[in-house]
Formats: sequence, C-alpha cells, structure tokens
Amino acid sequence: MVDEYVRRTAVTRLSVRDEQRELLEATIDAYRDGCQIAADIAWPEKKSKRDIHPLAYDSIRNDTELTSQHAILATHQAAEAIASCHERRSKGLKTSKPVFTAPTVTYDTRTMTLFEDDTVSLSTVGGRIRCPLVLPEDDDGYQWQFIENERWEMTESTLTARDGAYYLHMGFRRFRTEREREANQETAEDGTVLGVDVGVNNLAVTSTGLFVSGGELTHWQNEYEKRRGSLQRTGTRWAHENIQSVGRKENGRCTILLHEASNVILEEARENDCTHLAFEDLTDIRERLPHATWHHRWAFRKLFAFVSYKAVEDGITVRQVNPQYTSRKCSYTDCGFTHVDNRDGDSFECLKCGYAIDADYNAAKNIAVKYAKKLRRSHMPSDGGVSVDIPLNSGSLTVEGSTTVVVA
Repeated sequence: MVDEYVRRTAVTRLSVRDEQRELLEATIDAYRDGCQIAADIAWPEKKSKRDIHPLAYDSIRNDTELTSQHAILATHQAAEAIASCHERRSKGLKTSKPVFTAPTVTYDTRTMTLFEDDTVSLSTVGGRIRCPLVLPEDDDGYQWQFIENERWEMTESTLTARDGAYYLHMGFRRFRTEREREANQETAEDGTVLGVDVGVNNLAVTSTGLFVSGGELTHWQNEYEKRRGSLQRTGTRWAHENIQSVGRKENGRCTILLHEASNVILEEARENDCTHLAFEDLTDIRERLPHATWHHRWAFRKLFAFVSYKAVEDGITVRQVNPQYTSRKCSYTDCGFTHVDNRDGDSFECLKCGYAIDADYNAAKNIAVKYAKKLRRSHMPSDGGVSVDIPLNSGSLTVEGSTTVVVA
C-alpha cells in the first residue's frame, strides 16, 4: 500500500544556553537508559509496541526521570530496534539484543512545539525549555520550504548531540498530490528500469554504465574531519565554537555535491526514457560496506532522498530492492552464476563463464534485473506479467516472461 503522505526531514542546529545544555544532556542519558530498559525486558520474545509498552513503561518511569510521553516513545524505539533484529535474523544475518548508545532523543508533537518565531519548546527531565533554531539567513535555505509552508505538518523528530552541538532532525509530512500518487503506483506498461548501485569509490553506478565518482565527497569529508580533530585537540572555547562552524560548512558542501549527483542520475534516467529507478536497499549497508564511514552512509541515504523527491516531477518511480547476491551474481545474460569469489575488490570475473566487468556496474545491472522481475510479476499475472526494458551502456535487456533478452 502506497503511503498517502510525502515525508521529509529538515535538519537545523539549536542555539542552546549552558543551563539548557545540562538539561538536554540529562534527557539524552535518561532516554537512552529508558530504551535499554525496555529492550532488556522485552528481548527476545516481544517485538511489537503494543506488547512492550505495558511490560516496560512502569520500570522506565520508576528508574529514570523521563516524562510519561518520553517513556512511551522509549518503548516504541525499543520495539522498532527489536523488530529490526528479527528482520535481520530472518535474512540469515547475525543479531543480538539491541544496545542503545547513540546520543539521541525522539520527540513528537506532545513533547515538542514549533513556534512562529522559529523557536522550539522541548520536553526535558527538568521541564520544558525553549531554544531558537539556527536557520539560514537567506530564503534559499531548504528548511524554509517546510517551516513556512502550511501544507507541511510536524511529525516525529530526533534531537542529536554531535561535537558539542545539538541538531534537530525535524520530521514533516504532507498529503501526496494526485500526480505523486500516480507516480507511486507500480505501473509497468512499456516500463524501463534504471538500476543504481552505491559505493565508496563510486558514489553511484547505474545500469547504463554511468559512474558518479565519490572522490570529491570523500576528500571533503576527510578534510573536515581533520579540521575537527585539530580543533578538538586545541580545547579552547574558540575551538569549540569553530567545530560547530566546520560541521555547518561540511553539511552545506556535501549537500551541494549530493544534489549535483542526484541531478546527474535523473538526467541519465530521462535520457533513457526510464519510468523506474531501482536503488539497493540501504537497511544493512553497514554490513555490506564495512569500510564505509557514517559520512558515507549518511550520503547514500541523502542521495536516495534527493533522487526520490526530484523524480516525482518527471513521473519516475523510485524504489529500493534487496541487494542480496547482486555483487556476487554474474549479470551476463543466461549465466547468473553466483559465488563470493566472483568479485575481487572493484573487479568482477565470473568463475563459470569468464565474464569480466567492473564490479559496481555488474551489481547495478543485477539490481535493475531484480526489480524488473519483481515489477513484471506484480502486473497481469494471468498473462505472465508485462515486459520491462533495462538500458545498458551498449544495447539493452528486456525482461519478459521468465527470460531476459539481449537487444543490441
């Protein structure tokens, strides 16, 4: 079922006084404890919010200073974490009881209020505090489109502490337009799918052979990390203030680079008359790309979000597919041999048929085929499904019936 809402997140820093900082730190600690209490009580049998709430609520209220609503939100977060563990286990992945270490707190409309003067009221363990949002001075800042537009309403948000600063990831939603609802229907008549694989060296590679380099993004992320490290070693108040400035500059520069990358991918989709874009599911990206830093994982999700909302204007549907075996499977037509040794770093060479190709391009082709088959099966089952085209760097593939046909 298609979500009737369009959902977006706007991130902004909070201006916090010293006494407010102490309350936020205490609230973060209490919320983290509350989530852990709920997980300890519920693991491993219980995983639904309905089950965990009555089991853990009283313990959280007795053992922490959390308000009633934040105790409820803590049980919900524990339930989501446990459900995610069960999902990983169903895929054959190792999992264990969730451990909550992140310096975050979830807020909803009962625990946070956004005011017209661009301040927010936040519930803490010591009562409510009111903090100004540090928003862009010019009207081009992306946050304004959500804050000043009555079509968008606030939903759950997350407060995060990082490098001595506090950032509010504000959740917004609005009803989908008729065009957006049509774009999100899985219609595949004369469908054409573009597959997208994400990575560290190559930020994105498409099934048409388009390579979007991740070199510049990685370079600037490393540069800003060095600057932060140098300032942290200084330890002065001036250095602390400049760490926050470095974070803002990094976010701005990386956001620009990701916007540019999303525009390149969408232009490739338009040039090939694509109706669908298929990304690999980013849920378990940490396990699949162990060398990817949190900066990279943030960039992958941001890139997907940018492509998703921009694609609506072109009537292109954007989806994620399970990437299992896409990096190990041979994408050569009618081969499909899957083996862990097929891939060696950036290179792919099939142990069965000898097909040699860039590893990321091979994965992008497999992602496209996987989604095309799923799309075909979801329509006209009595007729065996519709046919779906996949443009390549030379020629194309057509998935129809149970076969994949090469068109030169």
